[in-house]
This record gives sequence, structure tokens and C-alpha cells, in this order.
Amino acid sequence: MNLLFYMRDASAAEWLHDLARALPQASLREWQPGDDAPADFVLVWRPPRELFAPRDGLRAVFNLGAGVDAILALEYAHPGTLRPDVPLVRLEDSGMAQQMIEYVTYAVLRYLRRFDDYAQLQAQCRWQELPPYPREHFTVGVLGLGVLGAQVAQALAALGLPVRGFSRHARPLEGVTTYAGAEQFDAFLQDLQVLVNLLPHTPATRGVLNAHTFAQLAPGARLVNVARGAHLVDADLLAALETGQLSAATLDVFNQEPLADDHPFWRNPRITLTPHCSAQTLRSEAIEQITQKINALMRGEAISGVVDPASGY
Repeated sequence: MNLLFYMRDASAAEWLHDLARALPQASLREWQPGDDAPADFVLVWRPPRELFAPRDGLRAVFNLGAGVDAILALEYAHPGTLRPDVPLVRLEDSGMAQQMIEYVTYAVLRYLRRFDDYAQLQAQCRWQELPPYPREHFTVGVLGLGVLGAQVAQALAALGLPVRGFSRHARPLEGVTTYAGAEQFDAFLQDLQVLVNLLPHTPATRGVLNAHTFAQLAPGARLVNVARGAHLVDADLLAALETGQLSAATLDVFNQEPLADDHPFWRNPRITLTPHCSAQTLRSEAIEQITQKINALMRGEAISGVVDPASGY
């Protein structure tokens, strides 16, 4: 069994080491330009298009993360990059869901309990008690009910908050009021106090966090974006903060990463920034999942996590 690996990251050596231990029966090599030799499985993170040159024996491409937008962008720009008969497989959770629950819960509770407002008062040396927000009216909306989004929505509901969820297709969730399809999008947004974005990045979702979306939310609403920077129209967020339609935003992802030193997000006191760390891939869990799926494919069994390129997830 031949495995082809690509990752331009400081942790690439650790991935190679751990993959070799998990799959000792495999011949593992790191892709170099010009390599079009046979491979049974390709394991990649943000690969160049050249890696997808036709190669014999290929059974599956494994993406070393939950988001497959970088690979699909190659296919959208150059149709035929991905072979239709070779499945593209994404990671499912692999330790990311708990991290995402922690991150989003912190952000939502920070707004519910007004810690962001207290931070502003502290900066002004002002001792002032603020009235609490009524929990029953502090509605949180979760955009995207995939593996991560569904768990985040239910964790927020378990805190006693009213929670709505939106997905492309109907997906009932216990404790969550769900909406589906473009015709229900504005109804989902109406009067939300917090909008949490966990959508996949596809051509259809690019720029979805825009002036129209913000205008449907409750005046003074908050945004939490932990999906992709391309979902957000930066200028529309700044304008909504300026007018007060939004009162705050927590952003973990950006259109350009790292964020440029002169970007206005850095200096806006109503924006909290983190460096794309809301849910990091845990290498041991990811390799265990990939190993199980490779072994299943070798036995001729079906696996989960196969991406539909048409939908983007």
C-alpha cells in the first residue's frame, strides 16, 4: 500500500512519523514536484494543483482537516483536477467539536454576561453595574449544522438559551429550532442576539455575512465567525459596528491570514480577534480516524466523511 503525503507546516515531520507508526504496512512518501508515481491514498493539507496529476491505483484523497475548501477551490478553478471516481474524504470531528464548543460557548457567555461591556468600563476606570440580559430573549443562531455546528447548537441549548439552527437541508435537532433552505434564511436571522457562523466555505456561502444579513439581526447583535474568513464582508462588518446594528464581533478567521498589521480589525475595540485557533486538528485523533478509514477501504467497505464536490461538503 502506497501513501502520498503533503503538508507545508512545521508539524509535517510529526505527522509523517505518526502515520508511519499507525500504518507500518504502508510505503509512505512525501510529495515532491514532478512526482506522478502510483499511490493508493493521498493525504494532504492545502496541496498544489500539480499533486493531483493522474496517478495509477488511487483509491481516495484524505484532507488533513475538516475544511476542504482549499482543495475544492482548485477544482472550481480548474475543472477535472479531482477525479470523479476517487472520493475526497474530510476529517469528522477528530477532537475539534469539543474545542469548538468551548470557544463558541465562551464567546456567547461573554456577551450574555456583558463581560465585553465590563472590559470597556474597566478601560475607562468606571465602576458601573450593568443590567443583565434576559436569558429567555437572548436568542443565538448557529449557521451550519454539520458535525461541528450541530454539537455547538445543542451545547448552547443545554445552557438554557433559545437556539436556532440553519442548514441547507432540513435537520431536526433536539432543543434547537431549525430552519432550512434559502427561503427560510431571513426568518432564521430575525432578531437574533448572537449569530454564530459554522458554515462550510463554498461559492454559495462566500460573503454570506454581509449588510443584508446583519440588518435582519436584533439591533446591537453580536457576530461570532469561526468558519472561514471568506464568509465575511469586512467592510460590511465595520459599517454595522459603526452604526450600532452590531455591537461586537468575535473573529477567529479572516480573508487574509495572518491578518495584515494595518487591518482596521486590530484597532476596533468592539472586535475580539484570535489567530484561527478555535478548533485545531488533533493529530493523534485524526490519524486514528484516517487509519480506520484506509483499512475499511482496503476491505472494500464504505466510509463516512466523503465530500460531495457539488455541495462543497
